[in-house]
Amino acid sequence: MPRNAQRTSGRRSRRPVRTLACAAVAVPALLLAGCSSDSGGDDDGGAASSDDAGSQKTAAPVKFKELPDACKSLSKGTVEKLTPKTDNASGKRIGSGNTTDSGSCLWSGLDKFDYRQLTISLKRFESDASRGSGDKLAGAFMSQQADALKTEKSNKDVKSSPVSGIGDSATSLGYEVEKKDGKKSEDFREHRVVARTANVVVTVDYAGAGFESGKTPGADELKKNAEQAAKEAVASLK
Repeated sequence: MPRNAQRTSGRRSRRPVRTLACAAVAVPALLLAGCSSDSGGDDDGGAASSDDAGSQKTAAPVKFKELPDACKSLSKGTVEKLTPKTDNASGKRIGSGNTTDSGSCLWSGLDKFDYRQLTISLKRFESDASRGSGDKLAGAFMSQQADALKTEKSNKDVKSSPVSGIGDSATSLGYEVEKKDGKKSEDFREHRVVARTANVVVTVDYAGAGFESGKTPGADELKKNAEQAAKEAVASLK
């Protein structure tokens, strides 16, 4: 069970909790020039040029040209439900704030001894003529986000399952982890949902712990809430 939570000036202080960082992969947009051929005769020159032009590789168009503000991807009601007693319902932006390619937002709340932390991360991919479509690159990144939890040795009892009804495809992963704050440590239960819709990947990380007499949240509760947040975040994409 989680250890004691500190109190300051008659009120329980909120403990710093390390945020899971989501990897971001920059994808350059490169166009390859088509190869020209020598027909060996003047009569076929025009046809050869036309064939070469048509065989040039071009990047496939993508569905999403930009991303919404990650801090506005969830409704106020959802934020208050998933992070009770939060001090900042508007969220805290993580990173540069450039919504063209990526963006993340963090919320946290401490209700008596029950702590909750929620992170929404959005990642957009452009098509690359040499590497594939934006959809394909997003799919590869989605797999990386899921596999990262499975290969992290500090994560215990990782359980993974596909999820229907969230974007084009989605994976739901639950696990437990011990987080240290100086000499002290807390037992956290966490859940990640990674969803792809066209060329965008939405990653939701939801964590909970019970300090002092608080209770660690159940795996089913975290799963349900994380999937709700993922579905809402996917719906915010325009």
